[in-house]
Amino acid sequence: MISFIVPAHNEEAWIGRCLSAIRHTLETVGHQYEIIVVDDSSTDATSSDAQRCGAQVIRVNHRHISAARNAGAREARGDIFFFVDADTLIGPSIVRSAMDHLRSGAVGGGCIPRFDGRLPLWWRSAYPLFVLGVRVLRQPGGSCLFCTRAAFEAVGGFSEAHYAAEDAVFVTALKRQGLFVIPADGVVTSGRNLRNHSFWSVARLLLRLALRGPDGFRDRRGLDFWYKPSREKTP
Repeated sequence: MISFIVPAHNEEAWIGRCLSAIRHTLETVGHQYEIIVVDDSSTDATSSDAQRCGAQVIRVNHRHISAARNAGAREARGDIFFFVDADTLIGPSIVRSAMDHLRSGAVGGGCIPRFDGRLPLWWRSAYPLFVLGVRVLRQPGGSCLFCTRAAFEAVGGFSEAHYAAEDAVFVTALKRQGLFVIPADGVVTSGRNLRNHSFWSVARLLLRLALRGPDGFRDRRGLDFWYKPSREKTP
């Protein structure tokens, strides 16, 4: 069984689309699956919308994406985990490719995101370098990651000491367990943060990462990009 674990905070604009994409994908691919939405401190209709879509919903109050993902993994019954952000859409080619790689011995992988909607010029210019960096460094971000249950348990899940860059810490740990892959096809994810934050706010985060690595994100200070996000209406 494949367990899809979807962490969510105030995602009523996206959660229905995300879950519909997962269901359509798995109906096309044909694998047995479950969907677990981890509603972390939402104050909107995220939980009720997810329940209407047939997902199992877990309510937590961590306001911490690592803790939310780990909470979903503890409830999961599958031997393959897909961690899909609530503002991300997957397709059949991703799951087929991931399963082929895992059957061939990979321990996990991640997908390159393509951002939806109108995007600032600076990001459109930088995006080809972003994709190149992802493929060279094999660090795809956290919008869609997958792994075997055994690999997840071996690395201890997502680091709850980190409030951002937890995906990089997780991927680095998975690489120590075996082959980590990046499928040719990517996923679509929301570009709202890029629209609602300036180039300089993003540059400060990148500089923090470059100077201190993931350990520069062991508290929430300065992380409004993720922890005080602007929510857009349904696209």
